[in-house]
Amino acid sequence: MAHELEEQEAIGRRIKRRRLSLGMPQADLAAAVGKSQAWISKVEKGHIELDRAALINSIAAALHCHPNDLIDRPYVGTAPDNQWQAAAASILRELRRYDLSPVFDGTPRTSAVLWRDMRRLHRLRDTAANVAILRTLPDLLREAHALAEVSAGHEREEAFGIYAVCCKFAHTAAHALGHPELIATACERASWAARLSGDPVMPAVADWMRVWDMWATADWADAIALADKALRGIECHYERGAPLAVRAWGSLQLRAAVSAARASNAAESDHRIGLAKQAAQRVDSGGEPPAYDRHSLTFSRGNVTIHGINVALEMSDQTKALRLNEMANPEQLAALPNSRRGHHHMDLARAWLWDGNRQKALGELRAAEKLAPQLVRNHPIARATLRKIVYAERASTREQLRGMSSRFHLDDQELFH
Repeated sequence: MAHELEEQEAIGRRIKRRRLSLGMPQADLAAAVGKSQAWISKVEKGHIELDRAALINSIAAALHCHPNDLIDRPYVGTAPDNQWQAAAASILRELRRYDLSPVFDGTPRTSAVLWRDMRRLHRLRDTAANVAILRTLPDLLREAHALAEVSAGHEREEAFGIYAVCCKFAHTAAHALGHPELIATACERASWAARLSGDPVMPAVADWMRVWDMWATADWADAIALADKALRGIECHYERGAPLAVRAWGSLQLRAAVSAARASNAAESDHRIGLAKQAAQRVDSGGEPPAYDRHSLTFSRGNVTIHGINVALEMSDQTKALRLNEMANPEQLAALPNSRRGHHHMDLARAWLWDGNRQKALGELRAAEKLAPQLVRNHPIARATLRKIVYAERASTREQLRGMSSRFHLDDQELFH
C-alpha cells in the first residue's frame, strides 16, 4: 500500500524529468495535451491524480515515450507475482524465431485437437488469469508452429490460425500485466499468421489488436482509420450474417467508439456504439446455438452496454455513465466473463468517485478485485482510483480530527499542517 500511495508523486516526477530532458517548457506540454500550465505544474508536483488512460497516453505521446515509462509498469510485486516475466520471455523467444524451423520433439497433434486445447485459454481469459495464460502459451506456440511446418492445405492454414489466436492471448495478457515488447511483437506475429490462416476474419482480428496498441500513443484518428480498414475487409461476410464476422464487426465498432471518445468526438462515438448495438442484436437473434468463438472476441449486448458506460466516462460524463448502468439489463451483465465485469466495476468505481461517493467507489473496486484480482491490481486506473479514495479519506479524517482537537483545546495543532 505504501508503494502505491507514493506512485502519484512519482508519476509527476517522471513527467517532469522527461519534459526537462527534452528541453520542453511546461507551457508547451500543456498546449500539447489541451491543459493549462498550472494543471501541468500540479501534475508534476503530485497534486493531481491521473485517472484517465487518455490523459496518461496523451502526455506520454507529447513526451515521445511509452505510457509505461511514466507509470512505471510492470508494477513490482512479490516474487510469485513477478514469475510471469519468465513466461513472457519464453513467448518472445518463440515469436522472434517465427520464420525458422520450429524446435519441437515428436509429432504435433492435429489442428482439431489443438483447437480443443485452446478452450482452456478461453476459460483462463474469462477469469483474467493472465499469468496462467502466459505460462501455457510457449508450448502451444511451438506445437502450432511445428504443425504448420509439416502440414499442407487446410491443416496448415488452421495451424496458422491457432498460432494467430495464441498471439492474441499473449497480447491481451501482456496489456494487462504491462509488457510493451510482448504487446508489440505478439501483434506483429498475429498479423503475419492471420494472413496465412485462410480465415477471412482473422486479419480483422489482428487489426483489432493494432487499434488497441495505437491508444498507447494517443493516435485516435489513426485508430479509427485502422478500424474502418478492418471493417471494410469483413463487410461482405458481415452482410451475409457470418457469425464470426458479426462478432468481429461489433468488436471493431466498439474499438472505434472508444477511440472517438478519447478524441472528444461524442457524435462519432455514439454512432459507433449504435452500430455495435445492431451487430449485437444480430448475434442474439440468430435463433441458432452461438458459434464457437475461435477468435476469442467477447461480444454481446452486455459488452456493448459496458462499453457505452466506458465511453461516457472517457467523455468525463459520470452522470451519464451511472444512468446507463442503472438502465442496464442485469442478466446481460452477469453473463459477461469476469475479465469484462472486472473492467466494468473499475469504471463504476471511477464514476462514483467523480460523483463524490467514495464509499460506493470503494465497493465497486472491491467487487472488481474479487472478480479479476490479477487484472485489477495491475491496472493503472484502478490503482489511481484507489489512491484518490485513500487521499480523500485521509483529508476528510484530518479535518474531522482538527475540529475535535480544537474543541478539546489540544495544543498540538501543528500536527495538522
